[in-house]
Amino acid sequence: MRRRHLALTGFSIALWFGGIGSALAAQEEPAPIEAAQSRGTADERAASMVTLMTLDEKLTLLEGYFGTDFPAARFEAPAEARYGSAGYVPGIPRLGIPPQWQADAGLGVATQGGAAEKRARTALPSGLATAATWDPALARAAGAMIGAEARADGFNVMLGGSVNLMREPRNGRNFEYAGEDPLLAGTMVGAQIAGVQSNRIISTVKHFAVNDQETNRNDGNAVVEEGALRMSDLLAFQLAIERGEPGAVMCSYNRVGGTHACENPFLLTEVLREHWHFPGYVLSDWGGVHSTAASANAGLDQESGYGLQRDGWFAADKLRAALAAGEISEERIDLMAARILRSMFVHGLIDDPVSEGQPIDFPAHRAVSRQAAEAGIVLLKNERGLLPLAASASRIAVIGGHADKGVLSGGGSSQVYPEGTNAVPGIEPTSWPGPVVYYPSSPLAALEALLPNAQFQFVDGADHEAAVRAAAWADVSIVFATQWASESIDVSLTLPDAQNELIESVALANRQTVVVLETGGPVLMPWADHVPAIVEAWYPGSAGGEAIANVLTGKVNPSGHLPATFPRSLDQLPYPDEPRKGDLVYDEGAAVGYKWFDLNGHEPQFPFGHGLSYTTFALGHLAVTPEGDGLAAMLEVTNTGDRAGADVVQIYVSGKGWDAPRRLAGFAKVELQPGERKRVTVHVDPRLLATWRANRPGWTLPSGVYEVSVGHSSRDLAETVSIELPGAFLPPDWRPKR
Repeated sequence: MRRRHLALTGFSIALWFGGIGSALAAQEEPAPIEAAQSRGTADERAASMVTLMTLDEKLTLLEGYFGTDFPAARFEAPAEARYGSAGYVPGIPRLGIPPQWQADAGLGVATQGGAAEKRARTALPSGLATAATWDPALARAAGAMIGAEARADGFNVMLGGSVNLMREPRNGRNFEYAGEDPLLAGTMVGAQIAGVQSNRIISTVKHFAVNDQETNRNDGNAVVEEGALRMSDLLAFQLAIERGEPGAVMCSYNRVGGTHACENPFLLTEVLREHWHFPGYVLSDWGGVHSTAASANAGLDQESGYGLQRDGWFAADKLRAALAAGEISEERIDLMAARILRSMFVHGLIDDPVSEGQPIDFPAHRAVSRQAAEAGIVLLKNERGLLPLAASASRIAVIGGHADKGVLSGGGSSQVYPEGTNAVPGIEPTSWPGPVVYYPSSPLAALEALLPNAQFQFVDGADHEAAVRAAAWADVSIVFATQWASESIDVSLTLPDAQNELIESVALANRQTVVVLETGGPVLMPWADHVPAIVEAWYPGSAGGEAIANVLTGKVNPSGHLPATFPRSLDQLPYPDEPRKGDLVYDEGAAVGYKWFDLNGHEPQFPFGHGLSYTTFALGHLAVTPEGDGLAAMLEVTNTGDRAGADVVQIYVSGKGWDAPRRLAGFAKVELQPGERKRVTVHVDPRLLATWRANRPGWTLPSGVYEVSVGHSSRDLAETVSIELPGAFLPPDWRPKR
């Protein structure tokens, strides 16, 4: 095994190795360690443990290291780190406190690009795909699966829980997130966090907050009026924290209101601690810290990723200097250490430590990923009943998208490497923020297996004339269109590599053309009126090829619904020009996504919440009653078609003085057999009926008439009823009773 070491200053090395030596020597000294580890609540155990710790030991918990060698900075990861990982925080052996082994991210156990060996693990579909299921139970199961693989690999902190709202549809990280609506995003991400943590490990929620584009991500300044921020981006985080109870919050790179997020007292103290009573710890994004005392006093507890970034603001020497200068108090250091320890006790890191090399049931986990992909695939258009593919279709042309090899995934720190090899190696960029990775799950091979009597012809789409000839030969042509996205870059909404022209040419040659999109988010579709069927498959994960084939052939009835609006043109966006640098003034306020479209009367290409099925559903008999501080909406859902399927019931509310005409206020996914009818009750959180006023912090529900609608999307409302409510006020720390 090759030697690895920390490329630190001599003083830091002495502290690091000296701390280990002191800890080993102190093991011989009697101390009430067992009592601190085992007695009382997590808060009591953490407080007791802090009293036993030396200052060096407390400071050890406050700085983390990059877990992978970084030759560009002459950094070699600590030998105790899990190789190829995102981070490592040393433990304290004397006190039985294990290291924190940190893995990216929310789509599976990722391996950082600098590692020579890639860890093959099961990849979930993208975060948008999971959000498109509108199924919290499925999101929880997906989180439990990737959390199980993290634990099996010896990781006890997973850096997932990505909930930033889609203010900028060109954001290169949108595929990691959960869409544009705070209720949907917070609910789905909260469920996934709970699933990850069911494995007795910690999940984060990130990136706190308003980290909505990659352009100038380290210094961009998000400017949003506080009330609007509370009702949009912050509400998404609040809901995710309430539902998932993550052990940690990761603060983001950008500035908010002029101050970097990781030293922002408004975010880290006023909102997170005073109003939300968050009991866990705050760790930085890798390189997101810009100060020592200011960050610690604002509420940051742990700096992450020394080695990937070089400043080391929470290095022991800097923290000691700040203590000596009176810039940080010993009480603050104790509080920071106690918050970290509390989460370690709550989530089992100390009582149920992880170990490397545990078995993984890959077939079972692949099935979880496939089911999530199937449930998140959105049938956007299906004229003339072209889908599902008829068993009688004898000639099928499959065009483009490397569909003969595999399915696309998103890049950056969340990249999960597949079992087997990259199906399409060598596509640029091959280094950060790449490599571009295709999972070896071929849609073409899966289609051939499901339709053994059909003839298939595959062309790669590079030669448009060859594609046209294949389309003219076929009964049905299927064009796979792809767009790669990644952390650290933003993307265009235009499909690259002349794919729009390819689709137009194929559609002219064959009226029976299906377009399957593998994208990280919304794209423009100038050809949408010229093709009868469009399917959004997102980045569909390890078993994405099978999932796509199952939906196209009808083995699975599609049930996904859009978690984000697909615009018709850039000029429909709040900011249609290239992503900005400097001050990002979000004049749309809380009117994010579909709310902006409704407010301005824009007709989207496909609206938020839209999704078709191979059966049909009817919604009716809507009734609404007050329920506590909120509402209960009751209705009937009927499968009026001839096959089983799942409908997403969406409840929208309208009120006076709001940011937009209506808001999503509740939803439920309902599975029905042909002809089956179910009575469904959807509970509406009162904060979805309220506004936040800066002059009276809290949730104000104006008295008056509210309209409650049920529909299949934000633009397809089946029935509306009115209800008059008295005025009410909820304090900033209000949350639903569990």
